Amino acid sequence: MEKGRFQCKSFGELSTPALYAILQLRNEVFVVEQNCVFQDADNKDQGAYHLTYEDKNNGQVLAYCRLLPPGLAYAEMSIGRVVNSPSARGTGVGKTLMNQAIAECRRLFGPGPIRIGAQSYLLGFYGSLGFVPEGPEYLEDGIPHTEMVLR
Repeated sequence: MEKGRFQCKSFGELSTPALYAILQLRNEVFVVEQNCVFQDADNKDQGAYHLTYEDKNNGQVLAYCRLLPPGLAYAEMSIGRVVNSPSARGTGVGKTLMNQAIAECRRLFGPGPIRIGAQSYLLGFYGSLGFVPEGPEYLEDGIPHTEMVLR
C-alpha cells in the first residue's frame, strides 16, 4: 500500500478538482458499474469528512469513503459511500481504507459505535473488520443492504 496517500478533509476543505474526482469515482462505480439510478448528492456531503486514498504519482483517487458525525445519517457516527476504483481492486486498498476510516472516525468524533449500511454481498468483508449485522436485510435503490455496527 505504499503507492498512495490518505487525505481526510471536510467538505469546505475540498478543492473543486478533488470534489470532482470523488464524484466521478462514486458515479463510475455506483451509477454506471452497479447500474443504479439514485440521488448520490443527498445533502450529507456538506456535513461529512471525505477520506481519499490517492495514487501518489498521479493523484488518481483509488478509494474513497465519507465519514459522517452522529446524527447525520444514523444516531451513531457512520461511514458511507465506500468505493474502490476498479483499477485498485484486489490490492487490499479496501481493507486499508476501512481501517483508516475507523481510525479517522474515532479521531474526529470520539469513542462510540460506528454504523454502516453495507451492501449485503460485502457482509463477510465488513465482518472481518469487526462489524456485526444488526436488523433485517432491506433494499436500498434496488440493492440488498444490511445495517452493521462496530462497537
